[in-house]
Amino acid sequence: MWLRSLVVAFVLQVSVVGANAAGPFGTVNVGNWIGGAFSNDETGAFSHCAATAPYASGVILVVGYNSVGTWTLAFASPSYRFNKGESAAIDVTFDGREQARLYATAYQSNMLTAVMPLNVVRTFQKASLMVATAGRAVLNFDLTSTGPVIAALTNCVSKVKADGLDKAGDFTKGAAKPAATAEKQAAPPSGGKPARARSGTGFVVSTGGHIVTNHHVIDGCVGDIKGNLTGEAAMVLRIVSSDANNDLALLQAPSTTTFKDFARIRDRSIRSGDSVVAIGFPYHGILTSDFSVTTGIVSSLSGMRNDSRFLQISAPVQPGNSGGPLFDGTGQVVGVVTGKIPALRIAVATGNIPENINFAIKTGMLRDFLDNSIVPYQTAEPKSELKTTDIAVNARPYTMLISCNATEQADAKR
Repeated sequence: MWLRSLVVAFVLQVSVVGANAAGPFGTVNVGNWIGGAFSNDETGAFSHCAATAPYASGVILVVGYNSVGTWTLAFASPSYRFNKGESAAIDVTFDGREQARLYATAYQSNMLTAVMPLNVVRTFQKASLMVATAGRAVLNFDLTSTGPVIAALTNCVSKVKADGLDKAGDFTKGAAKPAATAEKQAAPPSGGKPARARSGTGFVVSTGGHIVTNHHVIDGCVGDIKGNLTGEAAMVLRIVSSDANNDLALLQAPSTTTFKDFARIRDRSIRSGDSVVAIGFPYHGILTSDFSVTTGIVSSLSGMRNDSRFLQISAPVQPGNSGGPLFDGTGQVVGVVTGKIPALRIAVATGNIPENINFAIKTGMLRDFLDNSIVPYQTAEPKSELKTTDIAVNARPYTMLISCNATEQADAKR
């Protein structure tokens, strides 16, 4: 209750375009967002519509849309102490993919305000996560109900300009359904061709339901990305961050889901010749619906052309294993399975078909990725050797089938 009161206080005080604002008139109430219309104190004329949402970090997001059609995004906190007129560059990343640089100004000591270009507004309203970086400060914002709040603010400006502040009401009523909502529900691929089912593997690395997989598993997905533990109902996963260069992606299960069991990352380097176990869902829908287990060794501590980001392994993997955990003999994660050597191309080049040459992303790259995504993963020292059957039993509660529909163009790139 106190937090809501704090947000209301900010709505009454702040203006996203400067000081001297009065309001709110009418209401915007969508999810955690609350706000309304504001007037200029000096003239009494309509100024803008704004809505705020609080975060556990103590930062409050303020989204505004003014009477001349300018969108703004502000970061407010009672703890901020800016000099008026102070400026800062804020880099924002949406769902680990689309990035933009915003240039913010402190019109008030407790808030930085930046103009949002229309392309950033469109991304903001359909994204699930925004990471904002300013200097050394990094903040994560779970973007809930951003599509409806953008629609409500648009409706607010339109209604007030047409009817005046004295007729301000509930601006969430009659607001147009945002186009971004339809996009989230999966627009059909270009050319009208149906999307094709795609699957891979992922594994849980935190009690909060953070799930690691490959970037190429979720790249080009249309609509919902789903995760299934063996024998359990599917859950819709959201993208937290993604790194195409290192082929890593981070997904998260719904906030109502918690995981008692999760993978732990080996805290010591693995060696050539060490035993490894790969677990995943190869050829899902053709082979078994349960995961598959294969064994092998670390053949080399580098990948193609001495790429030190990867391990070369002899454990057999197939399409669908991508994104799955690679374990050492003690059951600790030592890599993320990413693919196999392109056998046909090698055969054409050399005249020989390569066998048992597959690759996994090393834990150094994985840990850097998780650190940058601010994930509370756990590491562990190698313990006594386990039977392969025990490693598989332990992995069952957190190894997940990842599936989605993807465009043919995206599949062609894999």
